[in-house]
Amino acid sequence: MFTVGIAALFLLGFLLLVIFGAQTYTNTVESQYGNNDTRSILSYLAAAVKSCDAEDYVYVQDRDGRQVLVLEDGSGYALRIFCEDGQLLEDYGRTGSDLQPEEAQIIGPTQAFDVRLDDGTLRIETDEGISILHLRSGRE
Repeated sequence: MFTVGIAALFLLGFLLLVIFGAQTYTNTVESQYGNNDTRSILSYLAAAVKSCDAEDYVYVQDRDGRQVLVLEDGSGYALRIFCEDGQLLEDYGRTGSDLQPEEAQIIGPTQAFDVRLDDGTLRIETDEGISILHLRSGRE
């Protein structure tokens, strides 16, 4: 009886350890995915800016009463990133043409979108935080 009791106690302890370990692992993975989702917009914007980092190809415009981050590709077309109705949108079209928010791709949800370009430093602020990028365009 004593041996069966000790074995049952050991088995119960082992099962509790597995259950608590599984819960801890699940919470850790959910936290990691949440953190990745939180940084996704700023990471995307940083990658998009770096891909178009050439002299006079990255600039900020005020169009239709909103700030627009313009990333030209040298072919007469540009990727225009702007915020509308709580969504950060990207629109690809001819440089200087009107924005097409109804045809734009959704990057992600954000209420805040503030972009400033000063002396080769681009500061992008969204609900997720602030990203500061130093443009290398025009440098040898």
